[in-house]
Amino acid sequence: AMEDPPSSFRFRRAAVVAAGLIRYRRGGPGRGLVLRDVRRGRGPDIDDAGHKYHLEFVLEDLNDKDSTVNCTAEVLYHLGNRNTPPDVQFTTEGELKSSSEADHRFYNQIKSLEEELVAENIPDSHGNVPPALVPVRLLAGAAAGYVIWQNSTEDTELHLAQIKRVKQVKRSDEYLEFDYVILLHDVVSQ
Repeated sequence: AMEDPPSSFRFRRAAVVAAGLIRYRRGGPGRGLVLRDVRRGRGPDIDDAGHKYHLEFVLEDLNDKDSTVNCTAEVLYHLGNRNTPPDVQFTTEGELKSSSEADHRFYNQIKSLEEELVAENIPDSHGNVPPALVPVRLLAGAAAGYVIWQNSTEDTELHLAQIKRVKQVKRSDEYLEFDYVILLHDVVSQ
């Protein structure tokens, strides 16, 4: 297996997949985990199952740029079947800072609205996100993490580009539900 500089686009692509799954599992309106840096990468190890990458990388919380977490992951892209999402095994070092306070603030803010939340084009064409919609964007990031993981291949590097539209779904219970239309961007590697 080759050991390339950590900046290698192959390792970055695999780290984006792992970061997407971690964001889906650990993110939410109070925590937005994004890939800050790929420290080390090895691979691909090639066998009958597919191509496996071994990674060390750093995630940062968009809500708190000083809050970072070191991660290791193995990402296996299956050979042949492009409809099978990559297998991702990951570990995070240490504890993520609690987001429950921010999550509760968001819940109470949405519950106090007179009308269901509806918003479009987040961020706008100038890259701006109104402060009240930051948690909505972080929640979209968590959901997009799942979509990115499910739809990634060894040749893609998918990122959430924009929320085209978000609409709160009216419910009769205490839960919140949102319907998102998101735009993903596939970064073309050199």
